[in-house]
Amino acid sequence: MAPAQSASAPTAPEGATPEGRTVLDARDISRALTRISHEILERNKGLQHLVLLGIPTRGVHLAQRVADRIAKVEGAQVPLGTLDITMYRDDLRKHPARGPHHTVMPPGGVDGKVVVLVDDVLFSGRTVRAALDAMNDLGRPATVRLAVLVDRGHRELPIRADHVGKNLPSARTERVMVRLEESDGYDEVRIAPMEGLEA
Repeated sequence: MAPAQSASAPTAPEGATPEGRTVLDARDISRALTRISHEILERNKGLQHLVLLGIPTRGVHLAQRVADRIAKVEGAQVPLGTLDITMYRDDLRKHPARGPHHTVMPPGGVDGKVVVLVDDVLFSGRTVRAALDAMNDLGRPATVRLAVLVDRGHRELPIRADHVGKNLPSARTERVMVRLEESDGYDEVRIAPMEGLEA
């Protein structure tokens, strides 16, 4: 049984069956996003030409949280958008029923901007490759960077994150589950064994 947590750090709803072990709780996630937000500002030297693009679904929620933290520091909103990668994935044949999301262009577009892609977990790198392909249809940024909450390793493509909340060594026979308040009702990252390999 997991140790009790205070009301400020919500856990899985009552009746939910926890799997594996918790590697990030609500406080850990909050601290990681605050650090990522400051790293983004420091590397960019402020808000100039900065744009955040969240990759659905949980990357969108994380991008919004990063944007909120940046706004508190800078006193201004960073342009924020979402990037649907559904039709650019190389596993679409395996998952033909995958539903598309909406791409929302940030104010001012992406041409000549410093675009930070935001996602929850970096694994093989194929999601990021799809995001880069999708962005080619939107415009030509000056620079593209990547921020992820968790980097679990096992890259299949030469892709790395510029900003990482937690490096999490994992086996291919494990799965990393990110849960966020906006979509799941609580914040948590767990790692658990699974049967077979992830797609």
